[in-house]
Amino acid sequence: MLTTGVDLVELNRIARLVERHGDRFLERVYTLAEVIYCRGRIPELAARFAAKEATSKALGVGVRMMARDGIGWREVEVIGDERGKPLLRLSGRAAARAAELGLTEWAVSLSHSREMAIAVVVAR
Repeated sequence: MLTTGVDLVELNRIARLVERHGDRFLERVYTLAEVIYCRGRIPELAARFAAKEATSKALGVGVRMMARDGIGWREVEVIGDERGKPLLRLSGRAAARAAELGLTEWAVSLSHSREMAIAVVVAR
């Protein structure tokens, strides 16, 4: 099985959430490693937010707050390899759903402009 997900996020949306909810938003959506890596940089936070959404689409479910059978935000973590290439680490319901679908290989690509961030996720 081959599956994909893509998500596009406005940087202003993430900036407003960080401004309005601060650490509460960061702790709900991002892992500690992601928060440390991004150091409050909105483009990086937005790209990781998009990656989490794109991963949920590749898994064929939503994010838990929007879908009963969805995954949790922190169950998808974007980490970097030794050269900084983004990689996905799944846990909890996200990992269980991937195993259920037989998905063992994941690729993620992140990008952003001044206004938008995008993530594309492919799995097989």
